[in-house]
Amino acid sequence: MPLFRKKPAAIAYDPEKQEPAVRKSICTGEMTVGFIDRKTGKFQDLMRAEDQQALEDFCRSIGADSIKTIY
Repeated sequence: MPLFRKKPAAIAYDPEKQEPAVRKSICTGEMTVGFIDRKTGKFQDLMRAEDQQALEDFCRSIGADSIKTIY
């Protein structure tokens, strides 16, 4: 466990065109965070979230309180 956590960099996205989301695997529980294109519905993965803290860091970096979960 790291002693100091690096502050996540702000991630720029267009809220009118993209919706933040986390994709979870039903079998393994692996989480991938990214954005869903509102027009096409396609998921664009950004990074793998190792744990709940990484997911919260992602939410904080985009300025969202909660994000959509897809399976």
